[in-house]
Amino acid sequence: MSTKLSSNSRRSAAVGTVAVAVAFGVAELLAGALSIGGSVVAAVGNLIIDLAPESLVRFGIRVFGFYDKPVLLGGIVVVGLLIGAVLGRLAGRSFGLAAFGFAAAGALGSYAVWQDPLTSTAAGMATVWGGVLAGVGALRYLTGRVEVVEQDAGRRQFIFALGGVAAFAVLAAATGRVLVGRMREVIAGREDVVLPHPIDTQALPLAGDALSVEGLSDLVTPNEDFYRIDTAVSVPRVDLDTWTLKIGGMVDRPIELTFDDLLDLPMVERFVTLSCVSNRVGGNLVGHARWQGIPLRDLLDRVGVQEGATQIVGRSVDDFTVGFPTEAVFDGREALVAVAMNGEPLPFDHGFPARLVVGGLYGYVSATKWLSEIELTTWEAFDAYWIPRGWSKEAPIKTQSRIDVPRQGENPEAGRVPVAGVAWAPNRGVSKVEVQIDDGPWVEAELSAELSRDSWRQWALDWDAEPGEHSIQVRATDGHGDTQTSEVAAPAPNGATGYHARQVTVT
Repeated sequence: MSTKLSSNSRRSAAVGTVAVAVAFGVAELLAGALSIGGSVVAAVGNLIIDLAPESLVRFGIRVFGFYDKPVLLGGIVVVGLLIGAVLGRLAGRSFGLAAFGFAAAGALGSYAVWQDPLTSTAAGMATVWGGVLAGVGALRYLTGRVEVVEQDAGRRQFIFALGGVAAFAVLAAATGRVLVGRMREVIAGREDVVLPHPIDTQALPLAGDALSVEGLSDLVTPNEDFYRIDTAVSVPRVDLDTWTLKIGGMVDRPIELTFDDLLDLPMVERFVTLSCVSNRVGGNLVGHARWQGIPLRDLLDRVGVQEGATQIVGRSVDDFTVGFPTEAVFDGREALVAVAMNGEPLPFDHGFPARLVVGGLYGYVSATKWLSEIELTTWEAFDAYWIPRGWSKEAPIKTQSRIDVPRQGENPEAGRVPVAGVAWAPNRGVSKVEVQIDDGPWVEAELSAELSRDSWRQWALDWDAEPGEHSIQVRATDGHGDTQTSEVAAPAPNGATGYHARQVTVT
């Protein structure tokens, strides 16, 4: 009797898990069919990010880097399936309470959709409750199969029924993901964008500009390798037919520009390194690309900045905000409304159709992706998204250097061993990189070409390595002659500091 109850309990748990999978799958399918702008799971993820303690968000970025969003979405699905197992067991005793559990999940999904600026509320609600009803229906159907599993034939029928419903859930979810992806491509119109030729370009790297060391980061980061850190759980879908960029606030002549209006304006092309403030010493949340766009100074001159407007606020289509000093646009640094990255329209992940790129400022105060509005205001009047969460309001990028080669824990053979990496100090440039082996003297490394003062530079040094345990560390000096500090500091609240070091065993 005990064995029978245990078997039924496991079957009921499996039933509940599959029923929740059906709810997820149908919700994804409806999201694609109804084109709600995202997915229910993503809307719940956005809600979690907004409500989560800053320490938890910081932990996620530190541990998972730019994989934090997939991990969050996967975690939501896993937790939902585990709850489903509990509801499945409950359904055998009280189907009404189990159905109430699905309804409670639907209420959470409805609230998340209602709060999500990227999701159509009406279609989103239909998606949520369509998924709930499908899940409850699957639970009712499969729970009835559990109750009649008494013989081998009954067990086989149960397994076939469970497998068939699970397969439907997977197929529905996959179809929904495909529909959402295709709809984003069709509506956005990115493939139809023809970029104008910039009036001012920077020379592309020549073969001799980069250093040739296996394992060294590229001099210019490919789009597919460029880091992504933002608060958007799913990439916002932007319709070029309705998208505009508003520039207003403390200006004399507010304007609203379409994407075609932007393409008609004189553009420049600039190499700029971007870095996330969450990047730890030696981390990979940094990248260097060739950006094409309109100088922000030209746009602000066009609207007429009023006296006292000391802060520029950038807003995304998903309501994310940044804020940086107005003077940063007029002090000679690169500040662009960018529409292209490495010679192609901005990838969706990196802000299509337009984003802000400001040399020398961490991304959380400047690099608005999926840009929809630029507002001029005072420094005291507004705190952007991350400021109330404990990060500094002023955030110049600190001089940093990183060892790419040899890798941590690598065991190179004794003899000539290349040591190489990258260093960056946007808006100041990198003038020197030095390497120290164990307690030896600091030795100056060879540098790649400097594409701009906002570019990172590769560095390399040949080391005559002897057998044994060794420590390698690196430091960079910026274009003003200031060497990065050895003082160790965590990323919060305004960027990590310290020398990057590697421990290697030479054989």
